[in-house]
Amino acid sequence: MLPVVKGILGRKLGMTQVFLEDGRAVPVTVLEAGPCVVVQKRERELDGYEAIQVGYQEIKARRVNSPRAGHFKKAGVEPKRTLGEFRLVDCDALSVGDELRADLFQSGERVNVSGISKGRGFAGGVKRHGFKGGPASHGSMQHRRPASSGATDAARTFKGTRKPGHMGAVKVTVKGLEVLRVDPERNLILVKGAVPGPPGGPIRITLPVRHERKSGKVKIVT
Repeated sequence: MLPVVKGILGRKLGMTQVFLEDGRAVPVTVLEAGPCVVVQKRERELDGYEAIQVGYQEIKARRVNSPRAGHFKKAGVEPKRTLGEFRLVDCDALSVGDELRADLFQSGERVNVSGISKGRGFAGGVKRHGFKGGPASHGSMQHRRPASSGATDAARTFKGTRKPGHMGAVKVTVKGLEVLRVDPERNLILVKGAVPGPPGGPIRITLPVRHERKSGKVKIVT
């Protein structure tokens, strides 16, 4: 186990339930965590910060553009579909080509999981922002339509005004999910609760920074 970094790339496989020792059924999300390969190391002298860049999921070489192909060739690793960085204070324990797997995490830990939420297309105020809506009786003419947009003397719509528009397909981070089980052989992590995104969607798993500072086990720069 590598104690330097507590972060990994993966994908959401789906949801199921597990039974605890006391007989309670708990909803869990099954995540595939890695394996990830270290593709590059960022150095403070050259880049101004220390970090590792990891690649996840195999991809055919003909599907990689020339700049990325050269990047992987320089590192001496096979092309990967997804690249991600994890900033560190000290990453001397890792080298290019090292592999990160699901055994970075242990049962009982709390993790943050980031993913791309499901795209809902163009949505109205009721669905997008949870507006209450107008009267449902006959003759109302304003069941789900938006009402006043606010001030009119400005002759413009203020930034951040909640209105109908594109919903979903944005990065969402769920913090403090509990790791219930870890399967190192299959690179699977079971976390309690829901994770954003559809099955097969890319995710990023990290240890909460607050927990890191308190325990002092892993050093991560935000």
